Amino acid sequence: MSTPALSGGTGLFSGFTRLCKGLAVVLVCGHIAVQFIPSAVNYLALIPARTIPFAWNLITAGYVEQSIYGVVVSTLSLLFIGKLLEPIWGSREFFKFIFVVNLLTSVCLFITAIALYYITRLETYLYMPLSGFHGVVSGFLVGIKQIIPDQELPFIKIKTKWLPSITVLLSIAISFWTLEATAYLPTIISGTYISWIYLRYWQRKPETKHRGDLSEDFAFSTFFPEFLRPVIDPIASIFHRMLCGRYDASNDGQGNSLESEPLPGSDSIEASRRRERGARALEERLAAERLAVARRELQREAEENV
Repeated sequence: MSTPALSGGTGLFSGFTRLCKGLAVVLVCGHIAVQFIPSAVNYLALIPARTIPFAWNLITAGYVEQSIYGVVVSTLSLLFIGKLLEPIWGSREFFKFIFVVNLLTSVCLFITAIALYYITRLETYLYMPLSGFHGVVSGFLVGIKQIIPDQELPFIKIKTKWLPSITVLLSIAISFWTLEATAYLPTIISGTYISWIYLRYWQRKPETKHRGDLSEDFAFSTFFPEFLRPVIDPIASIFHRMLCGRYDASNDGQGNSLESEPLPGSDSIEASRRRERGARALEERLAAERLAVARRELQREAEENV
């Protein structure tokens, strides 16, 4: 598969899905609302001290960007990454992913803010309005890592499987320099981890009637450099057994195993099929864009000849 599939072309600004365009309108309208009605932040953003009884903040906070930079980055990321992920997952699964990651990211932020308050006794953590779509955007990068891990980004020659790790690392580094970045850091980390949990264990696979992606290529340790994996793998396996033992038993009961052992190569086969679907979707989209360019060129030549 060729690298230009990620670089787009003349058709870069076409092919956005209806769902992505609708959610983009929600993001833009949410930003406009809090700019013209500043008090709306108190009801839409996540303010831990007011989450009870305003529990709807756990959902609405993710769709409210308070800064112009945030709404631009989130909207563009939704449109362009959604154009890749939604056709592969399906609109229903894509929306479900956004809803679950957004909700659970907000829950993680709420718990983190309460914990920081009890540790520091600073009321700032209770009354700071937290909002933004960047947790879901971080989750999108995990989806790209799963579908096309070996695709290289143009110009910088970095494989897409490292995008989530690089994003988290840069967010941590920047947080040492600016206070505003510190507010974004818990959302990015939570969104990255929650999305991995969802794709690893919860996402339904219609073609196999199983859930999740247990392939070695999508293990938690793959977010880290190779030399750290011997340390990460034992720790990750402990949490896997604690949180997902019932999941493993369920999959075994559905015939994914023989005498309680996974079928040889089942994970790698599923991972290969997923990559093939991602590669095929990218190639089809690239071919459609090239066809559109050729048609426009022919039309332009015809008009010039006339």
